[in-house]
Amino acid sequence: MAESRLDELSGRGQSVWIDYLSRDMLEEGELARMMRTDAVVGVTSNPTIFQKAISHGERYDEQLKELLEKEADPKEIFLQLSARDVEAALDLLAPVHERTGCDGFVSWEVDPRLAYDREATFDEAMRLHAWLERPNLYVKIPATKPGLGAIEDCVAQGKNINVTLIFSLARYAEVVEAYLRGLERLVASGGAPKDVYSVASFFVSRVDTEADKRLEAIGTKEALALRGKLAIANAKLAYEHYRQVFSSPRWEFLKGKGANPQRCLWASTSTKNPDYRDVLYVEELIGPETVNTMPQETMEAFQDHGEVRGDTVAKGVKKAHALFDEIAQAGVDVDDVTKTLELEGVQKFADSFAELFAGIAQKRDLVAAR
Repeated sequence: MAESRLDELSGRGQSVWIDYLSRDMLEEGELARMMRTDAVVGVTSNPTIFQKAISHGERYDEQLKELLEKEADPKEIFLQLSARDVEAALDLLAPVHERTGCDGFVSWEVDPRLAYDREATFDEAMRLHAWLERPNLYVKIPATKPGLGAIEDCVAQGKNINVTLIFSLARYAEVVEAYLRGLERLVASGGAPKDVYSVASFFVSRVDTEADKRLEAIGTKEALALRGKLAIANAKLAYEHYRQVFSSPRWEFLKGKGANPQRCLWASTSTKNPDYRDVLYVEELIGPETVNTMPQETMEAFQDHGEVRGDTVAKGVKKAHALFDEIAQAGVDVDDVTKTLELEGVQKFADSFAELFAGIAQKRDLVAAR
């Protein structure tokens, strides 16, 4: 079989993950097919994705009916439903993890309503890890200020963490610092970091969506010319920071103890603006020791017409630095853009949880009435 475009992408050292998980794709063999034909070696999920999966169709009804006999709390019901999907995906991807170490992961997210409570986030992350005690489980924690402490504490306990909802370079630097401190605490306590993994999920397309809106409101020729550029520049500078930190003397000490680098994961890589190329955020962020988690539509588009043009994420870094100055001169406060996106991102996931619980309650009533 000829090498696909996603195989070629994988050959550049970038791992291809799918950003969706549902019982349909597991039971119908869709995830297994993607692993065979689309170079997929990991899965991410979030409350919005699970909300859509559980609220449609009847795949969850039988288990839901069983759960109703012993559980009334919608959150606990959701965790039971999602745990079955996550566990099935973990089993499917276990051979990938055994072969690679850094891939074969499935992510399960803490309740986003806890995003501003360090202790509660830590407790729930530890609970999820204890629930599905697998070496290829990632628990997702939002990169809020309180979340940083929970991330460090979890890593210090030897737990795999997917740090999600990163938008700004300053926050990304804090995420990396939390990971390093966690590893240093783990080593100091006599623990072995060789089995601890982490990814930093840097959100991409949403940055352009918010920045473009502000540039269009300014409306000058200079402002309009900057549309569609900030997200890629932001990610390129994050990757630059990654390469600097994970080649430093501080890192070399931890590496000598067996520690694994915290890879950059490009999330939100579907193109929201139809005027932009539909695989823009894949083609421009190719590079070794990175992950791109894609929705199925983006994956299919890249297989059809995506181009692999070398390690693009490391190119144009000087221009990326200059772009930040140009956007500031045009009148857009990038710090405010990323702060807004973080607040909205946490709220969106919290709203999805609320919708999810309402949907479970509705399905509970329907199933119970049969």
